[in-house]
Amino acid sequence: MRVIGLTGNIASGKSTVARLLADRGVPIIDADVLAREAVAPATPGHAAITARWGAAVLAADGTIDRAALRHIVFANPDERAALNAIVHPEVARRRHDLVEAARARGERIVVCDIPLLFETGLERECDAVLLVDAPEELRRDRLVRDRALSAEEATAMIRAQLPAEQQRARADCVLQNAGTLEELRNQLDRAWAQIDPKT
Repeated sequence: MRVIGLTGNIASGKSTVARLLADRGVPIIDADVLAREAVAPATPGHAAITARWGAAVLAADGTIDRAALRHIVFANPDERAALNAIVHPEVARRRHDLVEAARARGERIVVCDIPLLFETGLERECDAVLLVDAPEELRRDRLVRDRALSAEEATAMIRAQLPAEQQRARADCVLQNAGTLEELRNQLDRAWAQIDPKT
């Protein structure tokens, strides 16, 4: 079974590409979903986050207030490292279990959607890496428009990630998502023909 890493900086359109692949029937393992599960109420991750940052990062229903936590960790690299140390090991365990389950089902290929693929060195666990990219200014505009962030918050989130040019140099295929959905779909068709010629 081939394991394909799907990555891209925030607001690049990576989730759109994941949906397009899922529509083709490609199994997707989404690190963001695993991260939410890892910090759900009554999990060790939830307890660790609450112990470190207190009630200020809890929503009224007891779940983690992701916006409040994001405000803390994107402003301070040490706080971000502390959060990653809580969340990443559990996400890695869950991802490993899902990859092995896909292998046991006889899947031929599986895509692991991992925002911090290069930052965490997980490209070494992938047979190929598909990167979704978009100009920084466009990504900032998307964050402000779609997530109701200020321009300053959007810039801080962008600056916290590995620069796109470094990611492009390490990816096997790059999709430039600065146009229409149809243009993105056509790029994906061409890239996927290289990654999985049997489809």
